[in-house]
Amino acid sequence: MAVEVGDKAPDFELKDQHGAPVKLSGFAGQKNVVLVFYPLAFSGVCSGELSALRDDFPEVTRDDVELLTVSVDSGYALRAWDDAEHFGFELLSDFWPHGGVAKLYGVFAEDRGLAVRGTFIIDKAGVVRFAEMNGPGEARDQDAWRKALAGLAG
Repeated sequence: MAVEVGDKAPDFELKDQHGAPVKLSGFAGQKNVVLVFYPLAFSGVCSGELSALRDDFPEVTRDDVELLTVSVDSGYALRAWDDAEHFGFELLSDFWPHGGVAKLYGVFAEDRGLAVRGTFIIDKAGVVRFAEMNGPGEARDQDAWRKALAGLAG
């Protein structure tokens, strides 16, 4: 079952592409979090989406917003991808236990062994204020994210 709007966001800790631990609850009281699950590094749609986050989503430069992206790729693969693409934000590895955080959020496709395109906006109190899931190969529309973040400004 996917996490829904109004739910308390499940806490987690994952390592980023540099091996540094990142804990969701570490942003509590300080930042709203845009949590983006995607299937695989280096794939066409995922590369396009994360490049669009880097290039066309200025909301992540706000002092009160943190962008966290999550896939089942290893930290080594994520580091190589970031080195090639220069994303400038954290790519978190949900490699082991395989898809554990994606499962917590209800966005893990057991039959494929990867996360589907799930997006969650979590406010400073740790409550989910926006949630959506997109199928494989279906790119996301960031306009809804902008509106959700605008409602949390301040």
